[in-house]
Amino acid sequence: MSISTSIDKTVSNTTRGSADLTQGSGLRSATELGGRALLAALFLLSGLGKIPGYAATAGYMESVGISGHLLPAVIALEVLGALAIIAGWKTRITALLLAGYTLIAALIFHSNFADQMQMINFFKNLSIAGGFLLLVVHGAGPWSLDGRKATVTNTGAGSETRRNAGAGVG
Repeated sequence: MSISTSIDKTVSNTTRGSADLTQGSGLRSATELGGRALLAALFLLSGLGKIPGYAATAGYMESVGISGHLLPAVIALEVLGALAIIAGWKTRITALLLAGYTLIAALIFHSNFADQMQMINFFKNLSIAGGFLLLVVHGAGPWSLDGRKATVTNTGAGSETRRNAGAGVG
């Protein structure tokens, strides 16, 4: 028995009579989808908000030494990355890119720790990056485009089902 199977059985035994969040449950799948949507909503709204405020955003980027010419790439990463996370498409690589982007943004835009709001925003970005890193490790789950592509392998007696079935490789 693998460690993950043992953990799943332990979780299953301790949640009897309560919400079942074990692998393969509908509640777990819905929670994964909700988590992806909540994590990505910030980036979707932020990216879309940069479009009408394009000149101001480019000016702010220039004020901290970042070329405003990078703004179209920033908007594309935020909007398309958020949509990919919500849909669960290429989740692992998208989450890795967004985690890196979020860490870089924290270092560039929120490193003035003398300003309490900047320090809070810095740690907020670290927390968001942590959420994305969890997606890198665990994938999107079965209620995702990645999950639709994934196959569960089970070759007979003694074999185990892939732990992250539905998480996909994306």
